[in-house]
Amino acid sequence: MPKQLFAIFGNPVSHSKSPLMHNLSFQGLGFDGCYTRYLLEDGATLKKTFFDLGLKGINITVPHKEHAYNACDELDPFAKKVGAVNTIVEKEGKLYGYNTDAPGFLKAISEFKDIKTVLFLGAGGTAQSTSSILRDAGYEVTLLNRSSGRLERYKDEGFETYTFDTFISDIALPKVYDLVINMTSAGLEDDSLPAPLEILKQVIPTAKACVDVIYGKETPFLKLAKSYGKPTKDGSDMLLYQGIIAFEHFTNHQYSFEEIEPHMKKAFML
Repeated sequence: MPKQLFAIFGNPVSHSKSPLMHNLSFQGLGFDGCYTRYLLEDGATLKKTFFDLGLKGINITVPHKEHAYNACDELDPFAKKVGAVNTIVEKEGKLYGYNTDAPGFLKAISEFKDIKTVLFLGAGGTAQSTSSILRDAGYEVTLLNRSSGRLERYKDEGFETYTFDTFISDIALPKVYDLVINMTSAGLEDDSLPAPLEILKQVIPTAKACVDVIYGKETPFLKLAKSYGKPTKDGSDMLLYQGIIAFEHFTNHQYSFEEIEPHMKKAFML
C-alpha cells in the first residue's frame, strides 16, 4: 500500500501543530503516513481540493468546519447531531465526517473540579459541538456572541444566549459562571479580546477558572484572567486529545488512545 497522505485545512494554518503531532505518531507507531498543512482560502472548494491532493484524511480548523460538514457523504451520529465536522476520512471514494473537538474538549476540562456553569465566548463551529457534549455531560452552558445571527440555533436547542448588548442590559445581578471559555480566534494573531472588557471584568472575577481554545501562546484573555489570580488553561490539551481521537479514525482504529498518546505528546515538548 502506498504512503497515505493527510493534512489540516484552515485559514490561517501556518501555526498548526497538527503536522508535528501526527507525523511523530506515524513514525513512532510505524504507520506509513505523512501529514502536512494546506491553506484553504475558499471553504466551498474543500471536497475538490481533498481529492485533487490525493488525501486519505484531513483535520479542519477555522473557518471551514461548516463547509467540512457539508462536504461529507456520511456523518458519524455525533457529528450529525451537532452539525460540525473537524475530521474527514476517505473510504472507497466517500468522505466520512467525524467530530473529535468535543470529546477532546470534554476530557481537557475534566481536571477542573466542581464546575457546573460554563460561559462560552463565541458561537462558531467549535462551540456547536462542545456545547452539546458539555450539556450531555451535565454542565449548564450559556453562549455569548457579538451578534445574534449565530445564536439562533443555540436558542432553538434550548441554550441560554446573549449578545454583547443584551448581556450588559439584561443582567441586573450578574450571573456567576464557574468556567469562562474563549471559543473565538481573538488573540490568535493580534491583541484583541473575545468580548468587551466591561463584560470580561464582570465574569472573570467570579469564575473558578478560564480556558482559551487557542494554544501555544498566552492570549490577552488568559493574561487578563491571570491578573485576577484565576487558574487558566490554553487549548493544548484539547488539541492533543482531539488529535489522538482523529488519529484513531485516520488509522482505522489500529491503535488505542493509550498507545498513541505518548508519541503525540512529544509534539508539545519540542
